[in-house]
Amino acid sequence: MRVHHLNCGSHCPLGGALFDGASRGPLAHIPTHCLLVETDRTLVLVDAGYGLRDVRHPHPRLPRLWRTLLNIRLRERDTAIRQVQALGHDPHDVRHIVLTHLDFDHAGGVEDFPHARIHVLAAEHDAAARRRGFVARQRYRPRQWDEASDWRLYEPGGEPWFGFGAVRGLDGLPPEILMLPLSGHTLGHAGVAVAFDGGWLLHAGDAYLHHRQMTGARPSLPPGLAAYQRIMDSDHAARTRNLGRLRALAREGPPDLRIVCSHDAAELAAAQAQTQSQVQS
Repeated sequence: MRVHHLNCGSHCPLGGALFDGASRGPLAHIPTHCLLVETDRTLVLVDAGYGLRDVRHPHPRLPRLWRTLLNIRLRERDTAIRQVQALGHDPHDVRHIVLTHLDFDHAGGVEDFPHARIHVLAAEHDAAARRRGFVARQRYRPRQWDEASDWRLYEPGGEPWFGFGAVRGLDGLPPEILMLPLSGHTLGHAGVAVAFDGGWLLHAGDAYLHHRQMTGARPSLPPGLAAYQRIMDSDHAARTRNLGRLRALAREGPPDLRIVCSHDAAELAAAQAQTQSQVQS
């Protein structure tokens, strides 16, 4: 299998390094890291980022308050469908979308692939349907995915994966792709693990937001991002526990395992550079 690392939506909040820890100007750069996986039978997206309809008609698909606070840059060339085409693929070949969760910056592109089967944990689908509370009504935008009809909902459980519970046997997908329940950011949040020739890749979604949470003696992140993370936590204690487990996995797991999250620019750039070097070699 071959994996492409895509940025399917940029957030540029005012505050620069207070949010991303690196920018020298007034605006931060926070990507939306999605994966395009080429299997021997089909194409698989891990998260879908923002979609064409988000770009062309952002309201009421996107929450006005969050769009302003995050300073979202909506560009058609950044959508998953346009990047699939730019890589020389037919979007109809994207037959599966595996979602870490249903937040508006992860699920907006779902309807750009009407032939795709949508895979998500049942707890996440339920939370998105209920939309209980102010934050839930902002983060979950049913207009982004209410036309999708081919859903597959999964319960936690199954044979462990490096100490994590795993959901294996995703309907229609090869066994090299599996889901890991990582609740906290949302109640049904999941990571997605992909086995390929170079080892394992774990897309941890929003289980963490910045690489400094995974490195060093103690997890840390820029203060603006820390405040945003706390606001968006559905279960702070669960997210903190799962972060600790991910840190332990990064330290003690196999050397051929790479862990990435959805919104770290340095991780995305490193992954893209590695992919490019593999292609050139």
